[in-house]
Amino acid sequence: MQPDVIVIGAGIVGAACAHALAQAGQRVLVLDAQLGGATGAGMGHLVVMDDNPAELALSRHSLDLWRSLVPRLAADCAYSACGTLWVAADDAEMAAAEEKGQRLRTQGVDCRLLNAAQLAAAEPALRAGLSGALEVMGDAIVYAPNAARWFLHDAAQGGGHITVAQAEVVAIEPGHVRLADGSQRHAPQILLANGIHATRLCPELPIRPKKGHLLITDRYPGTVHHQLVELGYITSAHHAEGPSVAFNLQPRPTGQMLIGSSRQFDTTDLAVEPDMVAQMLQRALHYMPALGELNAIRSWTGLRAATPDSLPLLGRHPWREGLWLAVGHEGLGVTTATGTAHLLAALMTGGAPAFAPAPYAVQRFAATSSETTPA
Repeated sequence: MQPDVIVIGAGIVGAACAHALAQAGQRVLVLDAQLGGATGAGMGHLVVMDDNPAELALSRHSLDLWRSLVPRLAADCAYSACGTLWVAADDAEMAAAEEKGQRLRTQGVDCRLLNAAQLAAAEPALRAGLSGALEVMGDAIVYAPNAARWFLHDAAQGGGHITVAQAEVVAIEPGHVRLADGSQRHAPQILLANGIHATRLCPELPIRPKKGHLLITDRYPGTVHHQLVELGYITSAHHAEGPSVAFNLQPRPTGQMLIGSSRQFDTTDLAVEPDMVAQMLQRALHYMPALGELNAIRSWTGLRAATPDSLPLLGRHPWREGLWLAVGHEGLGVTTATGTAHLLAALMTGGAPAFAPAPYAVQRFAATSSETTPA
């Protein structure tokens, strides 16, 4: 097959983009170096986020697309429409929950406020004294590694022209890529979608690593029913420059609970750090003291690919001929994989995207847009 597009990266973003491009009639070659990334390490949440209008537009459209896929998703994708509770610890956070709800409802997102008694009834394992929560009913979770494989399989089963190969790309040049074995693969368009590894091929991109820890418990079915997130999560996720933690807990379909989250900038050391795990768990215990009586079976880390404004880089590279970008999703790669795929497939095939692409274009960062060859 002579491909129309080479997609670099078979994680959730690359796989979703390959799926959308194949559905648009493109012959797609997916190359993945099997280096590991955020798809296998992350929580797999599907959440509408509203830190800014561009994030809200991308995540809302992405959730609509995820829901449209649910009837066809394989069972091992473990999709669960559990919804999210944004937990308010005090009256000030309850006011923030009300404002958040108003923003989401303006965009057609189904949500409702829970008072303290309603929150206690919905999630009895949470501690007493919380002020309430905002429930976002349409949020969900998915097992991202299997969802990525499903995207590639579904595209092929549906008659799309898609080939997947294990290969390490070491250079991107006009009309082709060079592989570690010295060979080349040719295509008029190349899409870079390999997450934290993108700067190996495009060092000019404004991406920095943001390390995170996660921990999973033994099986305790029925302990928690919704994804639980403290309202301070947004500040921790997008506005903290130093190490930070925030309460984020997911009930997995297995009955296990996945507990996060932590953030550390500018380290690529994947070692589990006991001090960060301890801080993360202390934060979780503040909201759910009963967690201290449960067994944890594993902790691990991963690296998010973060941009300066926490929005991904989506669209044409400003000066590399034939190169397109779908990178820099930070902690929302799983959520926004479908919206990213829709946007890139439309832009690369001359279609009309459902939402404006400009806020995600790399040209918003002047240094990257200058037509100079990187060192």
